[in-house]
Amino acid sequence: MHFEPYPFEKLTALLEGITPNSAYSPIALTIGEPQFETPAFIQKSLAKHSEELRRYPKTAGESYLNDSMRGFVERRFGVKLKANELVSSFGTREVLFNFPQYYLFDKKEPVMAYTNPFYQIYEGSAIASRAKVIHLNLSEQNGFKPVIDEAELAGCDLVILNFPNNPTASVLSLEELGDWVKLALKHDFCLINDECYSEIYTDQKIPSLLEASLYVGNSSFKNVLVINSISKRSSAPGLRSGFIAGDGSILKGYAQYRTYVGCASPLPLQAAAAMAWADEYHVAKAREVYAENFKAAQEILGIETSDATFYVWLKVPNALEFTQRLYRDYNVKVLPGEFLAREDARGENPGIGYIRIALVEETVRTIQALERLKEALS
Repeated sequence: MHFEPYPFEKLTALLEGITPNSAYSPIALTIGEPQFETPAFIQKSLAKHSEELRRYPKTAGESYLNDSMRGFVERRFGVKLKANELVSSFGTREVLFNFPQYYLFDKKEPVMAYTNPFYQIYEGSAIASRAKVIHLNLSEQNGFKPVIDEAELAGCDLVILNFPNNPTASVLSLEELGDWVKLALKHDFCLINDECYSEIYTDQKIPSLLEASLYVGNSSFKNVLVINSISKRSSAPGLRSGFIAGDGSILKGYAQYRTYVGCASPLPLQAAAAMAWADEYHVAKAREVYAENFKAAQEILGIETSDATFYVWLKVPNALEFTQRLYRDYNVKVLPGEFLAREDARGENPGIGYIRIALVEETVRTIQALERLKEALS
């Protein structure tokens, strides 16, 4: 079983031997990790419940946490989930890796499709599942939205979308998501949308695949699942709190499978996460910072503001060379787009010629980095 090095490992190799300009303080705009303090009320809850470390947690999660997650879904998307339609998880990386292995286990020759560029765990799960992969390329030509090739997708067992998208920051409308739901029903494949960036939007709220399922009349969420996480929403990736929700008939078996995986969340983390999922004020305050960062990017780099996520997918002449030069001359790290994508069946890598910039710092520091980027681009 062979796994590709992670993008950050490739970046380390690319920059090896380069001495950055010490006249500038180092700034890394590479990882999608909010660089803000986790809200105080979350930290206080974690400390308050630390004595519960003496107890084993349930794999299924405490009822108060699952209730809080379903409350978030209802409050945010207007979707009321039944108890069997949501499974809490130890973050979403766990689910994205082991759910495909569970779901594809009994498929004789499994076929999996996912957006390209992508979060690398999709590829890892495909390798572990021995699945044939279909890349859904996101390019400037298709507006960074996956083109539906029905003949190709008809043979799929599992399709993973990621909207709002990492790294291109593109979004799908309710109607566009609805088209994917109808396709999943028509060809009987499982459709997942990774919605971890759903709460980082600049203006209009971003729709969920669950909403789209109801929109096209699929009220039982047949073949439809979404994944979401507290990491970006609450600036708390260390809480490892996420969920998978939708088709209860699929989740019933998966919930049992997870009892063997051993990924139960410690009780103090569950208590803090439940509070975070129930609160919207701190999320709105974080969105204000990201909006300021995008405003700065628009003014400094002359780019359009993204509808969601905290990423800028910036076109540059030679991404590898530019990344090295930016680090050497300006002490700023970014991630080449080709590290986040793969060549498809036609030999095309849609990440070539782009860099991903994560606007996850406080605005003053973000402005410093963007001004250095502008100078490097000129």
